[in-house]
Amino acid sequence: MNIAKIFLNDFRNFGELDLELGTAINIFLGKNAQGKTNILEAINFASLGRSRAAKDFELVRWNVNTALIRINFAKAEVSHDLAIEIPSDKRRRRILLDGNVIKFRELIGKLNSVLFSPEDLFMFKGAPAARRKFLDGTIAQASPIFFVELTNYNRLIDQRNNLLKKIRDGLTAPNNLEIWNEQLAIAAAKVTIKRRATLDKLNILANAMQQKISAQAEELSIAYDMHGLQDLDSPQSFDLNYLADWYYKIFKARNFFDIKRGSTSLGPHLDDLQFFINGKEIRQYGSQGQIRTATLALKLSELQLLKDSAGEYPILLLDDVMSELDSERREQLLAFLLRENIQTLITATEKAYFPPQLTGKIFYVESGTVRETL
Repeated sequence: MNIAKIFLNDFRNFGELDLELGTAINIFLGKNAQGKTNILEAINFASLGRSRAAKDFELVRWNVNTALIRINFAKAEVSHDLAIEIPSDKRRRRILLDGNVIKFRELIGKLNSVLFSPEDLFMFKGAPAARRKFLDGTIAQASPIFFVELTNYNRLIDQRNNLLKKIRDGLTAPNNLEIWNEQLAIAAAKVTIKRRATLDKLNILANAMQQKISAQAEELSIAYDMHGLQDLDSPQSFDLNYLADWYYKIFKARNFFDIKRGSTSLGPHLDDLQFFINGKEIRQYGSQGQIRTATLALKLSELQLLKDSAGEYPILLLDDVMSELDSERREQLLAFLLRENIQTLITATEKAYFPPQLTGKIFYVESGTVRETL
């Protein structure tokens, strides 16, 4: 997978940007708050249909009605043109692939990318939602049907929760929950099975990367934590029918409790991931060095997993992470990217983070303008 050109119009602080990328390493240098990250954010938005840090209208330049992201890319050696129009009001965004309007759910999996930013270093010790978001985003790019299944599950959760509140307030009868329990159980089973299958693959890939980066000193493992399971019997199988039946029994058994609280107290929307280095949980015992190494290993394993599913590497976006890695890890990372011929966009404040002999394109970003240096 390779991006040939990026065109931005009224996106963030860019009035207009027409940028031709190199096929390997692309370095964007400049002071903070000049627009370097905005270029990476545009690509990541085109991949996932959402921003990690902003609502859609916040991506549109001040006092402008619409922002445009347009990317020319090749996938499986076939060229595509992807355009996304982002309104500053409540109108829906407009997505066009090769000139044809497509729906949001059809966008996922078209242009794959992996973003690694300093925020990812906080994923291990932050709220469970960040870890679920990482896993779900990876699965959706590798298997776009998962995005549809996850969206359906979240819709059913919202509907069941609304019904629970009405039952609690005496506005409808409790037996109306039955149909929602049945539908939600099937949806929950589908999400859980996909998550666990992907996690099995990530476990192998991430551990191999962790050992390589740490010179065989550390082993990384990831466990799937089903919320509330400490009080329940664990499911004995992850066959769809078996697990759907298990979820149905759990939802039904917790009807009274859920009605009282007005929300669904168990399910994939509350599950979590646990990360371990040499058997010790990172959240409690991980050092800063171990967290940096584990984050890098996790992102590189995500890169490999997407390659295994699509047959080619996704675009790698490294946002100001070179300062977070020591010189040895930086050199190992850059050598890996060049060896595997992975198109990479890297933002940094200092050219000194990169070896003089590194080949690739270098751009300077200042106040929303970009110039290439020879």
